[in-house]
Amino acid sequence: MSRTRTAILAAMALVAGATGAAVAAAPADVGIAAIPCTVDYQVQSQWSTGFTAAVTVTNNSAAKSSWAVKWSYAGNQQVTSGWNAKLTQSGTAVTAANETYNGTLATGGSVSFGFNGSYSGTNALPTSFTLDGVTCNVDDGGGTDPDPGTPSNRVDNPYAGARVYVNPEWSAKAAAETGGSRISSQPTGVWLDRIAAINGVNGGMGLRAHLDAALQQKGTGELVVQLVIYNLPGRDCAALASNGELGPTEIDRYKTAYIDPIAAILADTKYAGLRIVTTVEIDSLPNLVTNTGSRPTATPQCDVMKANGNYVKGVGYALGKLGDVPNVYNYVDAGHHGWIGWDDNFGASADVFKQAATAEGATVGDVHGFITNTANYSALKENNFTINDTVAGKSVRESKWVDWNRYTDELSFAQAFRNQLVTVGFPSGIGMLIDTSRNGWGGAARPAGPGATTTVDTYVDGGRYDRRIHVGNWCNQSGAGLGERPVAAPAAGIDAYVWMKPPGESDGSSTAIPNDEGKGFDRMCDPTYTGNPRNNNNLSGALANSPLSGHWFSAQFQELMRNAYPAL
Repeated sequence: MSRTRTAILAAMALVAGATGAAVAAAPADVGIAAIPCTVDYQVQSQWSTGFTAAVTVTNNSAAKSSWAVKWSYAGNQQVTSGWNAKLTQSGTAVTAANETYNGTLATGGSVSFGFNGSYSGTNALPTSFTLDGVTCNVDDGGGTDPDPGTPSNRVDNPYAGARVYVNPEWSAKAAAETGGSRISSQPTGVWLDRIAAINGVNGGMGLRAHLDAALQQKGTGELVVQLVIYNLPGRDCAALASNGELGPTEIDRYKTAYIDPIAAILADTKYAGLRIVTTVEIDSLPNLVTNTGSRPTATPQCDVMKANGNYVKGVGYALGKLGDVPNVYNYVDAGHHGWIGWDDNFGASADVFKQAATAEGATVGDVHGFITNTANYSALKENNFTINDTVAGKSVRESKWVDWNRYTDELSFAQAFRNQLVTVGFPSGIGMLIDTSRNGWGGAARPAGPGATTTVDTYVDGGRYDRRIHVGNWCNQSGAGLGERPVAAPAAGIDAYVWMKPPGESDGSSTAIPNDEGKGFDRMCDPTYTGNPRNNNNLSGALANSPLSGHWFSAQFQELMRNAYPAL
C-alpha cells in the first residue's frame, strides 16, 4: 500500500492532530467544483535509499492538449528514472510534462505516471502541486475514511524497515524437527481459525499472548505481526477439509463473537506500536465467482453463500471494524493465478472484492492491499516458458497445463491483478503480498531449462517448476518445497513475500478423522482420489497419512525442506 498525502490546499486550515500529524480540514462551503485539479501522489515501495512513486492527476478544468505538473521536495529526494511523463528536476523542484502520446487531458479526465527516486534521511511527501501553474488539492484515492476522527500513522509498506513476528509455537515445532533449526526463526502467520483461537486452544497461545510476545520481540525497532482472519459463516464452501464452525446463516455470531473481540484486542493502546497485518478470509470471495451457478465446478454450498450474501457481508464487516484500528493493515485474500487467472474469473473476482470492500460500512480505504497464493503452491516465477511463447504452431495458452489461462506464475498474476483492482476502484497504491511458504518446487525434479519443442505440452511440462499434476490441486502436494524466504518489497507492486501458511501445518486429512473443530474430509486430500471438475478429473497429488488441517505434519515438513528453492 502506498503512503498518501491528503490535503485540500485551497481555502483550508492545517491543524496538528494528537499524534503530531498534519490533518486537513476544509471549510464546509468548499465543494468539488471549486477544486481545479486533484493529485494523488503515492509511494508504492520504499527502502533505505530509494523509493517508487505513482502519481495520478485529474483535471477538473477546461480540456488540455498538453500538461505539466510541478511540485517541490522538502528533503534531498532525486528523481532517477520515470515512465509516462518527461521528468526533470532542478534542486528540489520537479516538473512532469506529458509525453507525445498522453498530452490530451479532458475535463474530468485523469493521467498517471510514475518514477523511481533516491533519498537519504526522511522521504517527506510533497505538500503542494500545480497543474499548468494552477494549485491542485491532493486526493487520497481511497474514498472516505470510515472513521475520520481516528488518527492513522500507517506507512506505505508495513514490511519495509521492520522485522516480522516469529510465532514461538510454530518455531518450537520446526526446531524439534531434524534440520528444522535452519528455518525455525522465519516469521509465519498466526491463524485465528475459530472463536476459541482468540483466547487460545488447548492451552495454546491466544491473540493477546501472541501480541505480548510480539512486543517482546519488537524491542526498539518496528515489528509486523501477521494474523489470518478465517472464520466466515459457511467457510470454504468448495473445500470440506477446512469447513469452519459457523453455519451459513451465522453472520451475527461471526460479527459479535469473532470479529468484535479481535478488533477490541487489536485496538488496545498497549499494542499501538505494532504493525498488525491481517489476511482477511482466504478462499472465500473467489468461490462466489468460480463455484456457483451453472459452472461445472459449482457446489450447492457456494450457491447458498452467494444467495445469502454472508461472505460479502462478513468480509465487509471485518474490513470496516479492523480498518478502524490505526495500526492494522488489511490484506484481502485474492486466490491465485490457477484459480482466477482466466478471463472469465479475472475481472469478475475484482468486482466481487470491490463489492465486499464497500459492504457493511467498509470502504476501499480499509483495504491496504491483497494477498495471493495463501496456503497454495503456485510457482512464483516460471522462467522456462512465457505466456507469449509458441511451439509447433500452438500458443503456450493451448497447453494442457496452462489451459487458456493468461498467467503462468504467481508474480505476473499478482502484478496484473493489482492493476485490475485499481481499475475497479481500489486506491492506486495498494500493495500485494505473495505467500511463498510452499511454492519453491526445488529438489531433483526441478527442470534446468525448457522442455522439448516437440509439442506445446512437452515444452511446458518439461520446463515448468510447478510439478503438480494439475494447477487445481491444493491439498498437501507431493514434491512441493519451501519457496522464497520472507522479504520486503521484492518486486514492483509487491509489499512482501510472506510465509502466511506455516510450513508443516497440514491442509487436510487424507482420511476421515472425527473432530470437534468443524473440519470435514475432502477427497482432494486423499492420494487415491481421481478428481473432479475443479482439477479436470486428475489424481489429487496429495501426500498420504496427513492429519487434520492445521495440525502438524512432520513428513510434509521434511519434504518441504528437502525440496526448498532456494535450497536451504
